[in-house]
Amino acid sequence: MRYLPLTPSDRQAMLGVIGAKSIDDLFADVPAEARLDGPIHGLPNHASEMAVELHFSNLARQNMTASHTPFFLGAGAYKHHVPASVDHIIQRGEFLTAYTPYQPEIAQGTLQMLFEFQTQVARLFGCDVANASMYDGSTACWEAIGMAGRITKRTKSVLSSGLHPHYVSVAKTMAQYTGDTLDTALPELSPVTDRARLLDAIDGETSCVVVQYPDILGRIEDLSAFAAKAHEHGALLIAVVTEPVALGAIKAPGDMGADIVVGEGQSLGVGLQFGGPYVGLFACKEKFVRQMPGRLCGETVDAEGKRGFVLTLSTREQHIRREKATSNICTNSGLCALAFSIHLTLLGEKGLRGLAELNHGLAVQAADRLSQIAGVELVNDTFFNEFTLKLPKEARPVVRALADRKVLGGVSLGRLYPDADALANGLVVAVAEVATMEDVETFAAALQEVLA
Repeated sequence: MRYLPLTPSDRQAMLGVIGAKSIDDLFADVPAEARLDGPIHGLPNHASEMAVELHFSNLARQNMTASHTPFFLGAGAYKHHVPASVDHIIQRGEFLTAYTPYQPEIAQGTLQMLFEFQTQVARLFGCDVANASMYDGSTACWEAIGMAGRITKRTKSVLSSGLHPHYVSVAKTMAQYTGDTLDTALPELSPVTDRARLLDAIDGETSCVVVQYPDILGRIEDLSAFAAKAHEHGALLIAVVTEPVALGAIKAPGDMGADIVVGEGQSLGVGLQFGGPYVGLFACKEKFVRQMPGRLCGETVDAEGKRGFVLTLSTREQHIRREKATSNICTNSGLCALAFSIHLTLLGEKGLRGLAELNHGLAVQAADRLSQIAGVELVNDTFFNEFTLKLPKEARPVVRALADRKVLGGVSLGRLYPDADALANGLVVAVAEVATMEDVETFAAALQEVLA
């Protein structure tokens, strides 16, 4: 494709067809004071395609990339090794160009992939049924809260202090317009979660209790007690999973009584991608399926008895009466869902368990090594591949100093909770299979130097 696809004669021909003398005529309705009177200040004139590529490549080299430095960031977005097969398959034209499966007779491949994806998510989460994906984990979390309200006819939701603050922020934004009441709290730098607070807050007015598993500090809580107390009062338990690889090692939320399980699927098959696009996961008990947002693909047989796939449920206002719609979520993250499904298929159950075991083992070694540094305290009693350290000084400048030493050494709680002084010294560290023990030693040496 040419860098500048239109010649002056091309433009004049197009202007002639629409009866305009110049391109400026197209902007006649824009007030003169709002229009540019010349080139944009500081922006260079046009250059060749090769020159532009070279310029931006040089700019990109100034970035510190996740692939070329010891990397220990997490807090909801994780760097795992994605097999080359994933990228190869998702770029096949049949998948890459297929937008939405409205015509099932010509979208069988897309529908079958989504059906397999749903099956994988349902099994991973320990639920009866899953949808064909959501936009991301945070919006899936809010949709679950809204779904619980429709089911229980209540508007009070109790959110764990261990729920990712970005997820809480999305829920608060949406609750402004729905009238929902959110009972929230800040986490503490402690191995003890706010289990007691959550259990005490569940009453006859509660719609749902929302618990992240593992939580923002990496702590892992048995969800059974929350499910029992919620069900006793006619409420639902919503579990949020931001690291699905953890479910290769720990019990599925649905197996502990969770009614709705949502989360972020980015860590399987989907790169970090500067924050997106990601893929939201959403599953629930079968009895709640008609209140589930998004779309759901089902398996059937055609007139000749052959196996086929259809869009079974799509409960939004485009397909049904507006007042009956469960959500305005209008599509699914098809390509990212495909990447998730391919990666999980390549792993298989045995591979996922092995990957989880590798992640946990490396994280244990890293936690032991880093907590040996003077003044550094390991907060967690339990964790999967992510844990929290309490530093002897504020964590945000420490993270900056580590980056200056070419180490991406975790996410400071001060960044996630800028107004919570009690959390300022907290550092969340994630250790996946892409990290080596050499990386851990480099991290430890740099941290010791910064804290000295």
